[in-house]
Amino acid sequence: MRNYYPLAGIIMMLLMLPQALFGQTTVRGTVTDASSGNTLPGVSVVVVGTTVGTTTDGTGSYTIQLPETTGKLQFSFLGYESRTYDVTAATTTLNVRLQEKITSLSEVVVTGLATTVKRANAANAVATINSKEISGITTPQTMDAAISGKLVGANVVSNSGAPGGGIAIKLRGITSVFGEAQPLYVVDGVILDNSSISAGLNAVTAAAAGGNPSSNQDNASNRIADLNPDDIESIEVLKGASAAAIYGSLASAGVVIITTKRGATGKTQVNFAQDIGVATVSNLLGVRTFTEERVRDTYGASAVPLFLEAQRTGQIFDYEEELYGNNGMLYNTRLNVSGGNERTRFFVGGLLQDEEGIVKHTGYNKKSLRFNLDHTLSDRFDFSLSTNYINSSADRGLTNNDNAGVSYGVSLSSTPSFAYLFPDEFGVYPDNPFAASNFLQTRDLVTNNESNDRFLGGLTINAMLYETDMSTTKLVLRSGIDFYNLRTRAIFPNTLQFQSEGRGTGGASIQGNNYNLNTNFAAFLVNNLSVSDNSLNFTTTIGATRENFNQDQVLNVATKLIGNQTNLDQAGAVEVNQNRIKERNKGLFFQEEMNYRDRIIATAGLRLDKSSNNADVNDFEAFPKFSLAVNLGNFDFWQWESINLFKLRAAYGESGGFPPFGAKYSSLVAFNTGGQAGLLPFTQRGNENIQQERQKELEGGLDVSVLDSKVIFEGTIYQKTVSDLILIQNLPQSSGYLTQAVNGGELRNRGIELAVTVRPVETDFLKWESRTSYWVNRSEMTELDIPPFALGGFGNTLGTFFIEEGESVTQIKGIKGDEGVQKLGDAAPDFQMNFHNFLTIKNNLSFSFLFHWKKGGDNINLTQLLTDLGGTSPDYDDDDDGDGETNAEERVGALGVTAEPFVQNASYLRLREIGLYYTIPATALQSVFGTVVRDARIGVSANNLFTITDYDSYDPEVSNFGGNGLSTGVEVTPFPASRRMFFHLAIGF
Repeated sequence: MRNYYPLAGIIMMLLMLPQALFGQTTVRGTVTDASSGNTLPGVSVVVVGTTVGTTTDGTGSYTIQLPETTGKLQFSFLGYESRTYDVTAATTTLNVRLQEKITSLSEVVVTGLATTVKRANAANAVATINSKEISGITTPQTMDAAISGKLVGANVVSNSGAPGGGIAIKLRGITSVFGEAQPLYVVDGVILDNSSISAGLNAVTAAAAGGNPSSNQDNASNRIADLNPDDIESIEVLKGASAAAIYGSLASAGVVIITTKRGATGKTQVNFAQDIGVATVSNLLGVRTFTEERVRDTYGASAVPLFLEAQRTGQIFDYEEELYGNNGMLYNTRLNVSGGNERTRFFVGGLLQDEEGIVKHTGYNKKSLRFNLDHTLSDRFDFSLSTNYINSSADRGLTNNDNAGVSYGVSLSSTPSFAYLFPDEFGVYPDNPFAASNFLQTRDLVTNNESNDRFLGGLTINAMLYETDMSTTKLVLRSGIDFYNLRTRAIFPNTLQFQSEGRGTGGASIQGNNYNLNTNFAAFLVNNLSVSDNSLNFTTTIGATRENFNQDQVLNVATKLIGNQTNLDQAGAVEVNQNRIKERNKGLFFQEEMNYRDRIIATAGLRLDKSSNNADVNDFEAFPKFSLAVNLGNFDFWQWESINLFKLRAAYGESGGFPPFGAKYSSLVAFNTGGQAGLLPFTQRGNENIQQERQKELEGGLDVSVLDSKVIFEGTIYQKTVSDLILIQNLPQSSGYLTQAVNGGELRNRGIELAVTVRPVETDFLKWESRTSYWVNRSEMTELDIPPFALGGFGNTLGTFFIEEGESVTQIKGIKGDEGVQKLGDAAPDFQMNFHNFLTIKNNLSFSFLFHWKKGGDNINLTQLLTDLGGTSPDYDDDDDGDGETNAEERVGALGVTAEPFVQNASYLRLREIGLYYTIPATALQSVFGTVVRDARIGVSANNLFTITDYDSYDPEVSNFGGNGLSTGVEVTPFPASRRMFFHLAIGF
């Protein structure tokens, strides 16, 4: 008898098919990034409560069939917040936008020159900042401003508030006294030059003629400011030698790795954003209220008639408000286009930035164009191209240190409110009888401009050489170029009060041309080997690098200008200075990484470097690194399900610091006697045995994640020792030289870094993520082989940095009455904290803010002393302690007796950023624009909205002498900081 059961089963299935189809719902849609609008391939789409699921394709699209007519769809993707939606029989299309997680243990961080690792497996403490934190809250003027207050383990200080940026960053304390103290910047594999190049203002201000020997007091900006913050996808900071050892001697002060935005597979996306804002001065000191008696006591009887006439005619002016009270308009326009397919992806980003300063005739203008391309040639070959052209112009005014009394602030400090400084109907300014310059005339007639054209280009080629189920070997080739032409132009007409005949140089035209060309090349072989059913993985990297640095700086100072001419050849005297720097570095690199089931992750590496700056150019310096991470939460014995990560980690590494360029040579300088030109030895003798500085750092840490990453704790302790410290030693005059660079000391930094990230609320209505960080660093000069010496500041009378064995490297010393020279303070903070919060209401309304608290850390404040000496301090006549002596009399009376009043606590609590944005619902957009407009967002934001501090000047965050050495926290009438407020509009097509 024949068996008909199979046929019957088929017939029953066919009969039930219509009923089954009737009881199902098919949903289609596209998943995109909520911030950028880029499509997201590989997103998991699952029917909640079932095993039914799918993933989005290369264009971010998906199609899924629910077993029932209603249900819930859950969308999840690595690094993004999961979303769940209700689905009914009427739901046929569901487009989803996923929000990126602010903190994710699954994000990828750098472990080598050609390898990465999940953050959950990293053995080093790597600070990361994503695009939302960089430019997603408010619009920073420059990239350096975008990271202020956000880097755990860093001390970030603004050189001044002048347009165009300028900051000093120190990662985990001081790493060098006379060497490079700023971190290395790498953008898409391109080593970036971050020089601060003097505009030559010292020829007029005589800034370097005072007690501070710093060669750069011209308030120059850093070249890292050229980058467009909106182009940046993420920033990783390798703070210590254990992480930065992969870059060898270039990493003496840490490494900042910047990754820019790239295209994604899917429909071409067009994003337009317009920001309109205003900049106002954050804080004004105020002005002194004068009476006839106060005028007579301060300026003498001859000034009384001038005061009485000004009082009678109502011509009492608030010159501080007049000088710093401009409301600068801020315009920032951005247009990004991105897209691609499975083989080719592109990103094009454009920026037009036009910002006015809080001082008239100052401002910042930048144009930037970026083109990034990724292309897959075949299954074995692909490449990535990154290019960026920037044109910028910064009018920075005339501020900061000045020993000639001609800058805005110094001349303002001695000018009372009853002086008349405005021009007449013919545009002629009166002389300022109380100062060397009429600062309104200086503001209106002086030019101090930095203009720059820059090109950055990087190319990475990946070639798969060998591939099996167990092993792959690929070749990575990388090259980069950084070229810029920076032009500085400072014009001081001879009509200025301080440049007129008999008072100055008869006018000055100071023009600089600076050419910089950096190239870097690298080649790596990377092998991945998996054994024991992929439970044990090895990654082996071997490679070579080469870096070439070429800088040619020409500075021309023309004085005794003819009439109103500004050409260099239209002057009575011309001085030419040229400084050329060439460096050639070569490196070899080996690294082995081992991962056992994400439980034990170990890394060992070795970097070999040689450089033209070394005493022996053929000598390789070796820099090893070791690290170990143990994820106890991944072991089978782990029983606490609520703790999904419990990682212990330890790392050790070494890095170097090149000797300063030319330190091994005895230089020659030109001289002229009786018309005969010749060369003379420079005052510093070369040291043919000079060695690199060497850092050795040991760090340990604990990372804990609780309740599916709702609470994440990260803690790190470290000790970093810098030996063979390069110092400048005084020589006996009988040697024929004054100084010599020597290896003469050792310093140590110890610190703690703590961070807690929590998601206290995570519902469909409200999502709240909060991160609190704490960090502290203590330095000590553990050895000093030369006599103690002062460095920076204004000498013992006003306070100076002092290097001596057994003390903090950043201590400030000065006279203290009968006690003699004593320690009066320290520029290093007691600790720093930040409090970063992101709140989202119903996926449409977002609110974010960042508080930054710096406790302790002292500044040498000369601004207050200058206003006291000039008789203009706002509290000049107050008597806070009620002893019958005014505040100003007490401070001025301390001059020469004690430096205590001038070394001041610079603690502050600052609301660095705050932003409120509303994303217009898609249904509302479709009803008006159809499918043309993809999304739209409006918002308001502010930067530096308020600062709480007891510091007695414009801003406690100041570093007038630049940031490469120890002289941070020194203030002489800086360009005040500004408060920036914006309205934002962003539209996606």
